[in-house]
Amino acid sequence: MPNHLSILGIIHTVISIIAIFAAFYALFSDGQINPLNNRGKLYIVLTVITCLTGLPIMRTGHPTAGHNLAVVILIVLPIAIYAPSFKFLGKTAAFLQVFLMSFTLFLSFIPAIVETFTRLPISGPIADGPNAPVIQMGLLILVALFTTGVLYQLIKLWKRRKQSGRQTVNVV
Repeated sequence: MPNHLSILGIIHTVISIIAIFAAFYALFSDGQINPLNNRGKLYIVLTVITCLTGLPIMRTGHPTAGHNLAVVILIVLPIAIYAPSFKFLGKTAAFLQVFLMSFTLFLSFIPAIVETFTRLPISGPIADGPNAPVIQMGLLILVALFTTGVLYQLIKLWKRRKQSGRQTVNVV
C-alpha cells in the first residue's frame, strides 16, 4: 500500500498534530506563541520532536523539501526564542519573536498540507504530487492566512505597547 506509514511515521504524525493544536491553543489564549509560558514551551518541544522524528523518514529514499523545512525550523526556533535577548534589536525584538514563532508554524503547515493531500483518502489521494493544483491552492491559502495572522498579531502587539507606554521585552 503506497500510503502506509511506518511506526516512526505514525509517531511523527501524531506529535505534529498535537504541536499544531498547541500552537493554536497558544495563539487563541495569548494572541501569540509565547516561548516563555507553558503553551509556548509545549509548542516548541513538540515542534522540535516533530522535526527530529521527521528527518529519518524518507518515503522517496532520499531527503525531500520537508526535510529541509525541518532543518530551517530547527534553526529559526532558537533565534525566535532568544530574539528578545539580542539587545541590538531594541524595540523590534518582540515583533521579530512574534513573526518568527508564527513562521515556524507556517513552515510546519507546508509538509502537513502536501502529505495530507498526497496520502488521504487512502483509497485515492486528493493529489498526486506536490505540484498538484489543489496543493498549490492550499499553499496559497496558507500564505494568505499566515500573512493575515502575523499582521493581526503585530498590530495587536503594537497597540498593547502603545497603550502601556513602555517597552515590554520577554527575555529568556
